Amino acid sequence: MEELIVVTLIITSIVSLTFIIERGLALRLAHVIPPVVKQAQQDCRTPEQVESMRAICQSNPSPLSNLLLTAADNLKRPREEMVGALESRARNEVVRLERGLVLLEIATGIAPLLGLVGTVMGLIKLFAAMSSATGDQGKFAEGIALALNATLMGLIIAIPSLIAWSYYNKKVETLTIEMETQCDEFIRRQYRQMEQ
Repeated sequence: MEELIVVTLIITSIVSLTFIIERGLALRLAHVIPPVVKQAQQDCRTPEQVESMRAICQSNPSPLSNLLLTAADNLKRPREEMVGALESRARNEVVRLERGLVLLEIATGIAPLLGLVGTVMGLIKLFAAMSSATGDQGKFAEGIALALNATLMGLIIAIPSLIAWSYYNKKVETLTIEMETQCDEFIRRQYRQMEQ
């Protein structure tokens, strides 16, 4: 049973580390909001320049590119319809940005609990050794070691997972606000031009 807890903790640590690295790479600012796409949006002042911005967005795929392409595709529609289409696409992009964060949250919660289970098992082994007539010191030490190792492993997994989960949640929120700002600028500018 002890081996099962240790193996489960090791698997939890591997999954947690994998998603910490993967989300770190996926949530880079230049990956989500490429500078060239941001600049193309800012340079897109007239309806005639939308096609050049569209070409840049298509050649630099990213969440911001996808949102700007959705906005550009729906410019001919009434503003409310276009905003609705953009909001729907934005929800999809945010879900993609948050991918894997739930696993970090689970690792944060489950690792200390697995460590606690190991601790309880170690204490059971410890008290079983104490209750025997011979008072086997090896079993006594083994019980203490299991209890301490399980607790330590659970905390070693949970602490980095919690830090990464908190950091990435905040980063997704920040990136979402920046993408919203970029899209809002684009929409306002385009509709202002069309109204003139």
